[in-house]
Amino acid sequence: MAKLILVLGDQLSTDLSSLRHYQPEDRVLMAEVMAEATYSPHHKKKLALVFSAMRHFAKALGEQGVKVIYSPLPESPSTLLDAVKRHLDDADALLITEPGEYRLLAEMQHWQAELGVKVTLLEDDRFFTSRREFARWSQGRRQWRMEHFYRQQRRNTGVLMAGAEPEGGQWNFDHQNREAWQPQALPPLKRYAPDAITQEVLALVEARFAHHIGELLPFEFAVTRQQALEELDDFITQRLPAFGTFQDAMASGEDYLYHSRLSPLINLGLLSPREVCEAACQAYYQGHAPINAVEGFVRQILGWREYVRGLYWTLMPGYKSHNALNSTRPLPELYWSGKTGMHCISEALRNTLQNGYAHHIQRLMITGNFALITGLDIEAICDWYLAVYLDAYEWVELPNTLGMVMHADGGLLASKPYAASGKYIQRMSNYCQHCRYKVNKLTGADACPFNSFYWHFLARNRTTLAGNPRLAMVYRTLDRWDEAKLDAINQQVAWQWRRIENNDL
Repeated sequence: MAKLILVLGDQLSTDLSSLRHYQPEDRVLMAEVMAEATYSPHHKKKLALVFSAMRHFAKALGEQGVKVIYSPLPESPSTLLDAVKRHLDDADALLITEPGEYRLLAEMQHWQAELGVKVTLLEDDRFFTSRREFARWSQGRRQWRMEHFYRQQRRNTGVLMAGAEPEGGQWNFDHQNREAWQPQALPPLKRYAPDAITQEVLALVEARFAHHIGELLPFEFAVTRQQALEELDDFITQRLPAFGTFQDAMASGEDYLYHSRLSPLINLGLLSPREVCEAACQAYYQGHAPINAVEGFVRQILGWREYVRGLYWTLMPGYKSHNALNSTRPLPELYWSGKTGMHCISEALRNTLQNGYAHHIQRLMITGNFALITGLDIEAICDWYLAVYLDAYEWVELPNTLGMVMHADGGLLASKPYAASGKYIQRMSNYCQHCRYKVNKLTGADACPFNSFYWHFLARNRTTLAGNPRLAMVYRTLDRWDEAKLDAINQQVAWQWRRIENNDL
């Protein structure tokens, strides 16, 4: 029985469950389709990364003797289903590893009736935890907490375990991982010159997606399995040792600091989460990187990445409609243009628009914090995060934005909203030194907007948030303020919103 095996753009692994069933009589289909390229206004660099990585992966499969049908834009059909119909020919069955996004899985579950052949959807087992295992873990729990899940992950996998105890004698080392930035020489980034395949993709993106967000050039990212391994090795040797200490730090003009550029490669399938964690752990065991750096990095993959995926699949599709804080303000134009006098936001957005990248504190405590405290529309801000980052796919983006950034799930993902005034930004970065606003001022024309928006956020959400024990201290502070001060904050926020609406903040 000849099969057609459909491989999606974020499934670029020879260890894919569907490809393990490949037989000589089968064919593998890969297709660039407009429906997937345009359902979100994806960053130009993301489109280029995905298409180039797909084409290189198809070429590598062909060199291994796999019969590959590659359907490139602009000739390719507009949808994946149409591409399958065009190339199904005499195949008796269609085999697919389950997609990562709910909307696509929901479509594929109807394909068998549409195509008239057997359609088999296989589990995507490139993760440490299956969807079924996460559902079992979460069932009956009064509270879901990533820390509890993460510790079980460590025990189940043996990663960073010394028998029954965690390496280093504790489960995490966050107290060592919150240092503010100290100016120092950083290791240079590895740059990968675009080959002929990538050059063709860049021309395609420029011609067909010129209206999409972001800057296309320069494009110097890893796009092959070999380059992905080089990128992993470079991070482990050059950046991992200091990653932990400065993982929450931010600095003007420094886009990556000691962070990695591995998440897009893992999410595409060019690297497996297992091999990335193993490489980091080996750096610890060989004395190359300290435990605080390695544990902090491993937690992002073995803990957080697995946790948000499990939450997504367990709670969709209803999760997408949560809006616990009734956040409905329109998304300001500055998120798309990057133009604002707030230096911290302009820096994070410059990095985002230029590189399709911002590290997790920029996303959470700069652009995300501002979205939270100003009460931006949930759907709009989730769509924005999905559009602008190279590593954004709904299964990982939606929980991080709706739950972690916006606290719209009422505390299911995070035990408190990650709201902060300008003081946090001042402590963790040098941004405030270069800003036209004064971080120590609450009101006035030159007052930091984060300050008034932060206290206004707490005041307007008192009914929902005041009972949270992690916010007790800030509410005690708020309670000491008189009506005149609270009224001044309200007036400041109203004035700032008029400036946002006029693109003048």
